[in-house]
Amino acid sequence: MASSETQIPPPAVGEPTAAAKPDEKSTLPPLSDHDFRVYNHLAEHMDMFHNHFRAQWNMLYDSCVKKKRAGGQSIRSFIGTGLQFCQQLEFHHGIEESYVFPMLAKKMPEFRKQEQLIAQHRDIHKGLDKLQDYLGKCSSGETELRLAELKVIMDSFGKVLWDHLDEEVETLGAQNMRRYWTKDEVQRLRL
Repeated sequence: MASSETQIPPPAVGEPTAAAKPDEKSTLPPLSDHDFRVYNHLAEHMDMFHNHFRAQWNMLYDSCVKKKRAGGQSIRSFIGTGLQFCQQLEFHHGIEESYVFPMLAKKMPEFRKQEQLIAQHRDIHKGLDKLQDYLGKCSSGETELRLAELKVIMDSFGKVLWDHLDEEVETLGAQNMRRYWTKDEVQRLRL
């Protein structure tokens, strides 16, 4: 090697080598239907959880907009659904932060830089805490349930929640996963 050539330091531990590092501009060959399903299984699994949160959110939010509890639910049932939404989403994010994100960070820069994902969780949980506090007071009888007040709380974090739910699934989609993981590796990943 000539002394005038620049030396490139070796990649950090866990960092893909130059040959393995995905190139945003490169075009990957099409996936077979089978391979697409293999690479996309984490996105589908995550979307299943996210669809549950979307459905609960929509039921609560639509009730606020229509100023009438969905399906003739009792107040107790409606509040219970809202509290369940809060608890399940908090639990889901806890699992992501302690297990899923670190596992994916081994190869994916999107998860190595968890600041954005954690910041989204923080923003969501600011609103979620308000929602849980309000519904808790309604449940105990300390406060009367007012759908207009509930809507204001939900509006305070709805956009970041929905963006986050969509972006996470997109990041785990087949076209992105195949840039970092082999088929065998993806098959061993479990949520």
